Amino acid sequence: MKNFYDVQQFLKTFGTIIYIGERDAEIGLMMMELDELHAGGMIEQREYDTAKIILTHELKNSRD
Repeated sequence: MKNFYDVQQFLKTFGTIIYIGERDAEIGLMMMELDELHAGGMIEQREYDTAKIILTHELKNSRD
């Protein structure tokens, strides 16, 4: 994963599509979904960490 789109596609492999039209809210929901997948043991630590870093960066950029 290298960007926001890659994180969206990664979540899509688990049947998760998030679109509500508000970028900050979408990123928050994507982070919560990653937390759930990680807690359930469905994704590896490295995937989780990478996706969270990307989403945190996107959230920061959307607020600038």
